[in-house]
Amino acid sequence: MARTNWRIAGDYFETCNCDYLCPCIYTNMQAHPTHDTCIAALAMRVNDGIFADIDLNGVTFIIAISVEGPMENGNWTVGLIIDEKASDAQVDAVGKICSGDVGGPMELAAALVGNFAGIERANIEINKQAMSFSVAAGVLFENAAVGMANADDPNVPIFIDNTAHPANKRLALATGTKSHMHVFGIDWDDDEGGHNGHFAPFEWASA
Repeated sequence: MARTNWRIAGDYFETCNCDYLCPCIYTNMQAHPTHDTCIAALAMRVNDGIFADIDLNGVTFIIAISVEGPMENGNWTVGLIIDEKASDAQVDAVGKICSGDVGGPMELAAALVGNFAGIERANIEINKQAMSFSVAAGVLFENAAVGMANADDPNVPIFIDNTAHPANKRLALATGTKSHMHVFGIDWDDDEGGHNGHFAPFEWASA
């Protein structure tokens, strides 16, 4: 059976509970998380997207991840929060993309998932400024982070390049100022700040 042709491009925003800088990034997921269990949330805002004949423009979703020990060991728990404004067809398309069943970057990550915890729907709001972002999904999730400014221009972040991250090989570095997640059996509350964050444009496609 031929694979469905699809493409999504837009903006990605992440915080995780590791101390800044997350060791998973610079060790290709081989390092032990700084707090034993890695909890991460990848928020994706699709600015331009199509799945077969389904328009995905404007769809937002969050990939929630929890992993005990090094990420390369697998047995990830993964769940999706998809914006409540998305149609059922759009939800189905995003679910297929994030499962890796239709190719794209998540196809490689799929082998590491031990428990797919399901899909929740909530009103997702993303606020992005030049050097900061915040994401909220009702009572299920919220986070915020501030980019790490480079030495030459306070409005330009420091970047890490040539990573194996599925969103983008080149990521802006940020520190989380707050993160709260209560969904898929994951409970995370951090108002102290200093945990890890990233943001970048992203582009995923079936081939």
